[in-house]
Amino acid sequence: MNHRPTPEPLRIDGELRFNRGDKGYLSGKRIDLLEQIEATGSISRAAKAAGISYKAAWDAVDAMNNLAERPLVLRSAGGAGGGGTRLTDFGREMLHVWRRMQAEYERFLARVAEGIEGFDDIDRLLRAIAMKTSARNQFRGRITSVARGAVNGSLSLDIGADQSITATLTNDSIDELQLAPGKTAMALIKASFVLLSPDPAVKISARNRLTGIISALRPGAVNCEVKLALPGGRTLGAVVTNESIEALGLVVGQPCTALIKASHVIIAID
Repeated sequence: MNHRPTPEPLRIDGELRFNRGDKGYLSGKRIDLLEQIEATGSISRAAKAAGISYKAAWDAVDAMNNLAERPLVLRSAGGAGGGGTRLTDFGREMLHVWRRMQAEYERFLARVAEGIEGFDDIDRLLRAIAMKTSARNQFRGRITSVARGAVNGSLSLDIGADQSITATLTNDSIDELQLAPGKTAMALIKASFVLLSPDPAVKISARNRLTGIISALRPGAVNCEVKLALPGGRTLGAVVTNESIEALGLVVGQPCTALIKASHVIIAID
């Protein structure tokens, strides 16, 4: 007669997540990546050790740097494969804080499980599902001005390093989100809405101009993903056609200006 093995006791498990509003900032996978960057000094070796692709590793680093008050990771000049990648002092501090809080969180969950009557009979536990957005570019900043028109208004968001983003939105949205100078907010911009020009003075109706250095070009079958390193350790992503890259003569290391219409910027409360 076959006997089913006794299942291990059910336990509450969970992972600590640091968020900015509804945007994931630091979690277990990203913490693992930061630890590997600290240990190896190489983004390629860190990605391999963390079990993710090189591109996914840089996307995660860009997202963390864009959401942080100060950059967590810096990339200095190095050899092929991402040499010269390192954590900042602030990055090491956040890594230490997260690990200590994760340990306290696990102890708290253990105490919660002890206090739940009939816990061993629970078959399924609900998990919180983090909200995600398709917008590749997410910039946190402080609102410096809000202006209203007859139907629509405009908002200016200071994202640091003498850079700002202007967005147009309805007066109803301004009221619903309770947007006002001094409050923090998030600017969301789809990569496909970003125009690029090697000429920072190009005449165009787009109100937003963010100038930086091209840090990566990743061509595909039709389009190319462009990474623009902005002042202050932030990164902007754009998707343009391969023909446009060739026509503009864009190369890694070249200064470039991102042009974004104010109507293409989505504002979310922080």
